[in-house]
Amino acid sequence: MILFPAIDLKDGQCVRLKLGDMQQATVYNPDPAAQAKAFEDQGFEWLHVVDLNGAFAGETVNGAAVDAILKATKNPVQLGGGIRTLDHIENWLSRGLARVILGTVAVRDPALVVEACRRYPGHIAVGIDAKGGKVAVEGWAEASELGVIELARKFEGVGVAAIIYTDIDRDGILTGINWASTLDLAEAVSIPVIASGGLASLDDIRRMLEPDARKLEGAISGRALYDGRIDPKEALALIKQAKEAAQ
Repeated sequence: MILFPAIDLKDGQCVRLKLGDMQQATVYNPDPAAQAKAFEDQGFEWLHVVDLNGAFAGETVNGAAVDAILKATKNPVQLGGGIRTLDHIENWLSRGLARVILGTVAVRDPALVVEACRRYPGHIAVGIDAKGGKVAVEGWAEASELGVIELARKFEGVGVAAIIYTDIDRDGILTGINWASTLDLAEAVSIPVIASGGLASLDDIRRMLEPDARKLEGAISGRALYDGRIDPKEALALIKQAKEAAQ
């Protein structure tokens, strides 16, 4: 079980959005590389990064900030936002990313995801962002008619390393993760699922460690970490205790 701290990049800064709205951005750190190093120093073992501008533009916009993050931390980094081609994927993996997250392109061109998994096994994740149970694309600006589980099942058996599932209706507002939908998805596919959107407190961490949630790979935390609602030391200690008890 992994707790992934999130760095969302907008205009080169570390921000958090409310409900996925680019106009409702709070700047938490103007130096994303320093934030990445701070998370490593706190004991986190992974880092989740999103190029918010890139998600809307369909290409990398905050590349310099991501490169600085990769230099600043030894932790593996997964990146989403604007990665839409095999060239994009190859470029980022060559620069040191552990995983690329494919979102919009997973809806528009599932065959590209399959080919990416074939070329770069273990390095491809799929981001499924949902609003009202339907998949959203283009930086959450556009809804599709595709159901979450329907999309996820397209990638069974092709080598996707993880699915990052975000409930947009809960993102950035600290109302707790949508456990029902997240666990339904995890039950429906064999691909590891990472919960995202709304993680609010240590109660969510404890919920993540319940037996029925142990099939999850982990969860992503953003605003709750930045606002101090979750103490990193306490959260990581809970996860460590659960891992030791399960051994």
